[in-house]
Amino acid sequence: MDEFLTNMVFGDVTLVTGLLWLLIATVISMVGGAIGGMILAGKDIGYSFSAMLGALFAPAGTIPALVLGFFALNFLNNF
Repeated sequence: MDEFLTNMVFGDVTLVTGLLWLLIATVISMVGGAIGGMILAGKDIGYSFSAMLGALFAPAGTIPALVLGFFALNFLNNF
């Protein structure tokens, strides 16, 4: 646990820290997508349905971008 916290603090990307950052980014994008869905289509299709759709579709852009970012960090770390 001590090594895990050290890796998180100093920004070392390992498999475990990468998966944790992926989970954190997914949750944040779901919250943002729900809020955005409520703002954009809340009056038209209902606030709860628009929040659900926004939360489901938001990670579709976040997860691939985060994975590509991890590959870029790994590539740049080797130099």
